[in-house]
Amino acid sequence: MAKIGITGLCLAGMFALNPCALLHAQGVANTTVTVDSMNLPGADAAALAARAGWWDVSETVWARPGAEPAVIHGQVAHRQMVGLYLQEMLYASAQRSDAALYRMDYLGYNRVTGRWEYLSMDTRVAAGLMPAWSYEHDDVRRIRIQFEPFAFPGAGATVSGQLLRMEEIIEQTGPDTETKDQYFILADGSGTKWLAHRYAYARRKGGL
Repeated sequence: MAKIGITGLCLAGMFALNPCALLHAQGVANTTVTVDSMNLPGADAAALAARAGWWDVSETVWARPGAEPAVIHGQVAHRQMVGLYLQEMLYASAQRSDAALYRMDYLGYNRVTGRWEYLSMDTRVAAGLMPAWSYEHDDVRRIRIQFEPFAFPGAGATVSGQLLRMEEIIEQTGPDTETKDQYFILADGSGTKWLAHRYAYARRKGGL
């Protein structure tokens, strides 16, 4: 085995601790962006900001592949920008000021990693916080994200414990309409993918 020497070990340690040093040493420094610019709103954030306001929401649920859909009407969502992220709060009803908060999520484009980031929580399901990411810089009009596999108690009254994978497609279907489609694959050996949830949004004219 060749001897590396003290200088070689020091350089290897420096590059391991600071990958940017290796890029600069190879002449691959990016001079077109700055650190500050990575945290400024761009075209993607502007497109998300255009979705702020109140939306009517209907939710369709397919409990298993081939199941009859169950539809929930009358929900409303409020959206606003929090920094570079679009926050959405889904409420049970627009008719009551004390309506229950069902769900909340955050969506934004990370200019450092070059992909969309998403985080959701549903107060109706014991699944905890659910993070997800896109693989690449999808068009803001159709964003495809994959979640970390997560566990939940199961369907019905009996706790069975289930693990699943989930994919969500957020798509603008018109200037004032949008869908969020959630596809599930259970860890049951079948590998079956099915549309389990659909949130359909229509912008409210004039707010609540």
